[in-house]
Order: sequence, then structure tokens, then C-alpha cells
Amino acid sequence: MCKKAIIAMSGGVDSSAAAALMLEKGFHCFGITLKLYRGEGVCCSLADIDDARNVSLNLGMEHHVLDFTEEFEEQVVRHFIETYEQGLTPNPCIECNRRIKFNLPLLMQGLMQASKTFASKMFTSRMFTSKMFTSTIPLPFVFDFFVTGHYARVTQDALSGRFLLQKALDDKKDQSYVLYSLTQQQLGKACFPLGALAKNEVRKIAKDRKLVNAAKKESQDICFVPDGDYGNFIEKYTGKAYPHGDIVDLEGKIIGRHKGLIRYTIGQRRGLGVAANAPVYVTAKSTAANTVTLGPDSALYSKSLTAGNINLIACPDLKKPMRVMVKTRYLQAAQLAVAEQTGTDCLHIEFDSLQRAITPGQAAVMYDGDVVVGGGTIM
Repeated sequence: MCKKAIIAMSGGVDSSAAAALMLEKGFHCFGITLKLYRGEGVCCSLADIDDARNVSLNLGMEHHVLDFTEEFEEQVVRHFIETYEQGLTPNPCIECNRRIKFNLPLLMQGLMQASKTFASKMFTSRMFTSKMFTSTIPLPFVFDFFVTGHYARVTQDALSGRFLLQKALDDKKDQSYVLYSLTQQQLGKACFPLGALAKNEVRKIAKDRKLVNAAKKESQDICFVPDGDYGNFIEKYTGKAYPHGDIVDLEGKIIGRHKGLIRYTIGQRRGLGVAANAPVYVTAKSTAANTVTLGPDSALYSKSLTAGNINLIACPDLKKPMRVMVKTRYLQAAQLAVAEQTGTDCLHIEFDSLQRAITPGQAAVMYDGDVVVGGGTIM
């Protein structure tokens, strides 16, 4: 029996190349584009949807748009804002993968609704006899793989049977960091065809197949904050005026005024509005006192962290301290450390060397070689 694959089509070159590869492997593929954000953003635009639809048509693949704007707003945008309001710095891409993109029940619900809507429109327009307008998604629809254009790999451990998340072979494009929250159920369905490829190889795949977005540029911005101004976005979204407060030095002396805690993050240097004889950085924030603390670069370094909301992939739990490599930011090089599980949902990580600007709200992701052990949210 031909295996079925759902292809998440963003409109970009990566997901398009992934779709082409799966079709060439003989899978019966259905393309879906997730409409996630209502406002102006760097993804989910009409142009992106058109690109995804055109690529699907070019490849002979059925395509549907699933409207998850309400779920995205509730689960990702509001979480982003609430986390900033708590004085933390979130990574919304991780939450989107955790709560929306790889949420299998949500995807199934969306596909079911899309098929019903599609059938209703066909009947109403009397075009239901045309092959071009016939939805072939059966109800209930069972699929073997959920495919995305992420640069990562999934394998299965022969001894334990656990699904493992591994780094992409192209270390510069590796996205395993933002996928660390995936569960065994999600990894069991996930397929990343680009995990063994370099970006230039992916573009060649798209170009050779004459896909319309072969040369399309990619964005590194948060999709719903295209200009990168998180403070303005949060104020506009919530309608709140976040209170200004004192900027203090390491001794607690007032040296200036801040424009609301949501506009500052650990390690920030620019836009502080404080005159100093030497470079200063945000070293701490206090929601209780409504203060931002500044200090020299040397004050940003520490050797340990605590993480909560943990997800372990390579094993169900850490029975003893484990030697690992850890990333505390997406683009950071992994650092040597020892990780210890101190509770059901808590990790303590001790680094071999001092680490700069460990930021609460970001993720600490652990690696054993190229395998993701798991990770959690820095507290």
C-alpha cells in the first residue's frame, strides 16, 4: 500500500524541496499551508500561500490551507506576550512547533474540516465531477508521516525503540534546537527530508524541478514581529502602556529611566539611553521592583542554570548526572556541561566554563554528539 505523507508547505524553498523529494520516493502526498497570523508578518502572506499552491500544482499534489489563526494567537502570540510581561525572553518558534505545527490532533481536525468545506464548495458550484477540484482526503484520514522543511533528522534507536532527534548534517542550517520539545508521538510521525542536505543542494533540487520559489529568500525574523520591535508590538497588541522605571547599576544606584521592562533583555547593549564611560549591558530585570540593572560585560557570565518544563527525547529521564553539550541560544555553539535531573520537571546544568548572558525564558538544549538528549526552559 502506498504510504501517505502530509507536507507542511510554507511557500518557501525548503518545504517545496521536501515535497518534491517525498513524491519522488513514491509517497502519496497532500500539501497543507498553515494560516497562522492575521496581521502583517513575514510568513502566512497571500504571496506565500500562492507560492505553496503553485508548487503543489506543479508537483501534481493536492493542497489545502488550514486556518489556525485563533490557535496561534492563543497558544503562541499570547504566550509570547505573557512571558515578556513576566520579565522573561521567550522563543516563539519553539512554542509554535510544540503547540501548533506538530500538534497532530489539531492537524487532523484541520484536515477534516478542510475536506468537508472543500466537498461542500464543490457541490454548490457543481464542479464536483472535475478531477481538478476533487479532494481525495478520505474521512477519517490516516497518514504515515508529517513532513516539514526543517534541517534535522529523525531515527529510531534499535535497543530502546525510542525515536531520536538528531542534528542536520549541515551544522550551519541545523534546526534541532527549536525542535527539542517534540514528543515521542510527534517524532514517530515527523519526517525531515532535508536533514542530510546543504542549502545549496536544496536550492538545486528546487531549480532542477522548476519550482517557482527556487530562489526565494528566507527570513530570520519572528513571523509576527517583522520589524523586530517587540516592545511596540506588545504595546500595540495589548493596548497597555507599560510603566517606566529606574535603571540601576550593580550597587543599586539609579543611573537612568527605562521605557518598560518588555523592551529589555539580558545582554542588551543598544537603546539603553544611559551615558557611561564604558560599555554597559542589561544584566538583570526585576518585575517586582520594575527595575533594569546594567553592568559591564563581565557581569553577564555564569556557570550554571536551572531549567523547567523539560522534555527528554533520548531517554525517559536522567537517572544520574550526564556529560552533555548544551546550547542556551539558537545560534550559540554548544558548550560542555554536566546535566542532572533534580525533579520530575527540573534540570540543573553546570558548565565547564563561564557562559555569557544565560537568559531566563530561552531554551537550554542538551546534546550527546549529534543526538538531542532533551531540554527545558531556562528559569
